[in-house]
Formats: sequence, C-alpha cells, structure tokens
Amino acid sequence: MTDIAVETGLARANGGSEPLSVESKATVLAREDSLSGKLQVRGGGQVLGNFSGQIECDGDLFIGPEAHVEADIHSARVTVAGFVRGNVVAVNRLKITSTGRLEGDARVGALIVQEGGVHHGVIRVHPEGVPESAPAPSEDLASRPMVVTLKSLPNPVGKVRKFWGEFF
Repeated sequence: MTDIAVETGLARANGGSEPLSVESKATVLAREDSLSGKLQVRGGGQVLGNFSGQIECDGDLFIGPEAHVEADIHSARVTVAGFVRGNVVAVNRLKITSTGRLEGDARVGALIVQEGGVHHGVIRVHPEGVPESAPAPSEDLASRPMVVTLKSLPNPVGKVRKFWGEFF
C-alpha cells in the first residue's frame, strides 16, 4: 500500500509573494489517473479519477463528478459529486450533489443533499460536533443489542360499550 502526503498552500498573485485571500484546492488525482493506498491531504484537494484505500484531508475534499472512490474518508468538509463507496467522517459538513452517490455510513456535523443525490447507508448528524472516539456507524449499530419494551394500552372500546350500554 502506498502512502502519499500532499500539501497545499495559498495561491500567489501574478507569481509574486502576495498570497490571494482564497486557498486554492489542489487536484490530488486527475480524471485519467488511478491510485490505491492511503492519501493524506494537508489543506484542500480534489479527487477526479479512481481511488481506493483511505483518505484523510484537513480541509475541503471534493470528489469530482466522474470520480470513482472506494475508500474510507475523514475530512473537515466533503463534497461528493461522483461515486463513493466507504464510510465518511465529515467533521463540519457533507454535501452530496445532484450527481453524487454515497454507498456507506457517515458521521457528519451538517448534511446537504441536493435533489438527485443518492445515499445508501446510515448518516448520523452531530450538530454539536462529530465525536472523534465514537465507533463507526456500522460498528455502533452491530454492537448494541435491540431492546424493546412493550406496554399494555387501555381498551377504549370497552369503556365506550360500558358507557353506551347503560342507555341501551
């Protein structure tokens, strides 16, 4: 398995030393490229090609519309415009665009799904912040036993019959 670390910086205006106010997203994987392994991105990045393995991103991660990703993803913000199969942890926000498809469980701070976006799995939204030590959603559901408490309810039909029975 290959480990790759990518660092992005601020874009420079006219090649000079003055940084622009907006951080540019580095393209980590081009449309025609394929890669498998563990991908660590410092800053933001885009995956436009095929990737399998694990992705850790400190900033915004964009999965392009023609991308095919089979990986567990951990990032601050994730936008899925292509296909992703795997579990996702988006500390701040997960956005599934109209062309996006996520097959897997997710723990997110906020969730946006545009019309046409598809998700198969369990999504847990934590507006107070995603707990780092919590198990993955699939582990969480599998490890908890199902407990059902049944309670008997009063029979309202019997009361109505008794009430009306006094008149008839």
